[in-house]
Amino acid sequence: MTNESVLEDDFLLVHAYLDGELDPADTLVVGRKIAANPALSAELERTKALRQTVRELPRRTLPPHLRSRVDAAFGSKRQPARSSWQALAASTLLAFMLGGGSTWLVLHPVANERTAEAVVDSHMRGLMASRPTDVASSERHTVKPWFNGRIPQAPRVVDLAQDGFPLVGARVDVIGNTPVPTLVYGRRLHVISLSAIPEPGQGDQIKAHRSINGYNVVSWREGGIGYWAISDLAVGELDTFARLFMSSPS
Repeated sequence: MTNESVLEDDFLLVHAYLDGELDPADTLVVGRKIAANPALSAELERTKALRQTVRELPRRTLPPHLRSRVDAAFGSKRQPARSSWQALAASTLLAFMLGGGSTWLVLHPVANERTAEAVVDSHMRGLMASRPTDVASSERHTVKPWFNGRIPQAPRVVDLAQDGFPLVGARVDVIGNTPVPTLVYGRRLHVISLSAIPEPGQGDQIKAHRSINGYNVVSWREGGIGYWAISDLAVGELDTFARLFMSSPS
């Protein structure tokens, strides 16, 4: 099954699968369909993340005037107050987020953490391979054209050799079912992976720091692209690399 053949009913089946509403035979069929199609797998993970986010939202007491209006409309006095109000608040918020542009805002921290884990995994796979690049070159005019035909848009490639961060080459990683360009730089005996992932949103984003599985991660957004630098370098040196890359012309 390709992404083009995914129907709206398939996405509804994903939700029924997640809710446990299918019989055992249909559960098996839909599970195989999800595993075989990246779009359905992504929908499953997105829905799981959204539900987890809703569950973690702080519980708030609705104002009396709003409670009375909902009581009049739904007759909630016939049901236990606490459970009905919690369910109503969660379902209303979920509908609002799915129907508007708030889904990205609510899930952005969750998506960032998943992206951070994914880029670290890709960095580790690169280190375990015979070499961490698919194309080995220190010339940015060789590396940038190499991406043509492999990904929709080549990344910004800068030469930082004079600053002690020579370009080693590049590779294509898969992050969230999407092929993304990863530049590889060196620092003495250390390797730096820099993945450039499309990230919608207004304006640029300042650097953020993480540490995952012993690797430091520095990320920032620039021109609709999220940049993720990963290495076992000390965070100060990795931050210096990020600063130099951000300030260098293409």
